[in-house]
Amino acid sequence: MVDYVLVHGAWHTGQCWARMVPLLGGAGHRVFTPTLTGYGDTAYRAGPDVGLETHVEDIVDVIVRNDLTDVILVGHSYAGMVVSGVVNEIPDRIAQLVYLDAMVPEDGESAADIHPMTRTMIDDALRSESGWRMPPLPELPSPFGLFGVTDPADITWVKTMLSDQPVRCLQQAVRLDDPGAAAVPRTHIHCTVKPEGIERRPVSAVQPNGEPARVWELPTGHDCMITMPEELAGLLLRLA
Repeated sequence: MVDYVLVHGAWHTGQCWARMVPLLGGAGHRVFTPTLTGYGDTAYRAGPDVGLETHVEDIVDVIVRNDLTDVILVGHSYAGMVVSGVVNEIPDRIAQLVYLDAMVPEDGESAADIHPMTRTMIDDALRSESGWRMPPLPELPSPFGLFGVTDPADITWVKTMLSDQPVRCLQQAVRLDDPGAAAVPRTHIHCTVKPEGIERRPVSAVQPNGEPARVWELPTGHDCMITMPEELAGLLLRLA
């Protein structure tokens, strides 16, 4: 048995992993799907002071409070920033780090450094009435849909879990200064159906720990835990 900690991306909640939990749990593993501060049931706590550091602390708390070790830590999208910060804080508790169609930062980078397109969203939020709220991205024409989800029933479900993103999440830089974090093996899972103009950084041929890069692909849109849960679970189970 291993412990999976699955961290959702911007605007979502831990509920987005609902289809993954029985698949990983049915294989005999424990699965934790926390909702980050400021989303879902904790949306009332969202505000201009909620940022990347808040979310790193959220996940560190889940792992330490439950005394989890040998964790397979999965970060989707924006949560690539979060899990990077987490492994820097508690590298001895993390067995595998998975970037799921995610931002992959270097030390001192913010989400805006990785995806310059987010700077327009940041500027819009700062100019808005609230000064900090970033509304969810809009639904796009097929085959891109809402975060890559195209089934009408699934789109309706996804909309129930979306809430505004605090702008500070994209402004704060991640701290990656613990050498122990480099020893943690990494896996990158890329979703191949993405709108034009959405570019990801190439993955280095060698991981920070010296092992060859491990990059897997899923032929689906961004929210692959909703569109291809069985296939995603199959990949994650290969790491157990």
